[in-house]
Amino acid sequence: MTLTIRPARLDDLPAILAMLADDTLPAGRETGPADPRYRAAFDAIAADPDQLLVAAELEGRVVGTLQLYFLPGLSFRGAWRGQIEAVRIARDLRGRGYGEQLIAWAVARCRERDCLLVQLTSSSTRTDAHRFYERLGWAKSHVGFKLKLRESQ
Repeated sequence: MTLTIRPARLDDLPAILAMLADDTLPAGRETGPADPRYRAAFDAIAADPDQLLVAAELEGRVVGTLQLYFLPGLSFRGAWRGQIEAVRIARDLRGRGYGEQLIAWAVARCRERDCLLVQLTSSSTRTDAHRFYERLGWAKSHVGFKLKLRESQ
């Protein structure tokens, strides 16, 4: 079956947050839709023309999501790049090609925006995700670093 992929609506937020919370890295990171910070983040994303939060539907159910950023840069002669984050498919539907559809959709949006490249990061422990991206033609190209500035609350 083919996913319907569209900009996320506010009423999609509980389903999206449930998929983000259904994660082991790190467990307990998400607090739930009642937390007003989620609404503030949703509103900021929706207001920014260079960001897109999407909901992927299957037979009326939100079963996938990702966030796509379009980033300008000076390198590569001022090229734009796409950044994919927070890719999720509902646990009971993984392994059926829906993740591939979602990534292909995001790559197509980057082509439409004339991005030079698309990039994403994945935790070093997500070996299944790494195999998935490599199967789709993505190459490991960089080592990433993070500096945590505070504890989430």
